[in-house]
Amino acid sequence: MGAVKQAMTEQTAAERERRAAILRADGEKRAAILRAEGSRQSIILEAEGERQSKILRAEGERLSRILQAQGEAQGLRILSVGARPLDKRAITVLSLDALKQMAEGQATKIIFPFELSSVVKQAAEYLGATAEAPEVPEGTELPPEDILGEVPGRDVVRTAEEAVKSIETDIDVEMQKKSRDLIGMGEDEGL
Repeated sequence: MGAVKQAMTEQTAAERERRAAILRADGEKRAAILRAEGSRQSIILEAEGERQSKILRAEGERLSRILQAQGEAQGLRILSVGARPLDKRAITVLSLDALKQMAEGQATKIIFPFELSSVVKQAAEYLGATAEAPEVPEGTELPPEDILGEVPGRDVVRTAEEAVKSIETDIDVEMQKKSRDLIGMGEDEGL
């Protein structure tokens, strides 16, 4: 009976080893699948985050360009309102001041961006004026404000910033949820 018992023991040991090898291979297979799935989900979430980041960055740049353009338009409007009452005499004085500042420099050559004879003529008219300076017509209307568009106030900008923060928070929550789901799926499969 010793040989039969030994054969049965060897057969049982071989069966246990076979089952252990199968379980080990199955576990390794499941682990590889979960690693691949986790890597896939990670890449997807990373791409989604990058996409959202690009969208938010583009939105911010767009708003920045709009605000900057509207600020420049407001500045030009202020300049046009301020320049409206200037008559020939004021422009002559400003031109002569500009010439004086250019002459004070160390340059040996000066290039004038306007016709010098007209400035001299205006200065002569100013000093012994034979021609009258034209009156600025009062009540001349400025272009309507709707040309510039509505300048967003602080509340609008603050609301946009809050919307961006809300989207960022939603992305963070979604990424954490996906990570927990992946971890939970691995635990459910017995790893």
